[in-house]
Amino acid sequence: MKYSNKEDFKKANIFGMGNPNDAFAQYFIGNSYLNPLNEFGESPVFVANVTFEPGCRNNWHIHKASNGGGQILICTAGEGWYQEEGKEAESLVPGTVITIPANVKHWHGAKADSWFSHIAVEVPGENTSNEWLEEVNDEHYNNLTDGD
Repeated sequence: MKYSNKEDFKKANIFGMGNPNDAFAQYFIGNSYLNPLNEFGESPVFVANVTFEPGCRNNWHIHKASNGGGQILICTAGEGWYQEEGKEAESLVPGTVITIPANVKHWHGAKADSWFSHIAVEVPGENTSNEWLEEVNDEHYNNLTDGD
């Protein structure tokens, strides 16, 4: 379900918006919010709810690892997009689970007309790092359609 109204979305966003994602704002077009669901370092797995305002998306990026690694996205509220390099964008709705292997270039974010949240699970691995790349430009983003 799409949510253009922030207050309606907040009621559906069961894991909460958290705070502005200022530490990573340079890698996003638009505003995102981060709500850690466990404390970083208390477990080998870090889990956070990430919320995107309508039109917000992160840059192309790669979760690098020499073994293991990657990321899992569990979509919880609103509607969004996920795209791997060289593939069509996938529509994301609550209940969608995306497994992103290590070393795969991709991006994700909200649809232009909806708030969106997903839980991000950082998969443990060896020699892990995140490489942030170019923006998902407006021309590419604005040409995405999901048939509605």
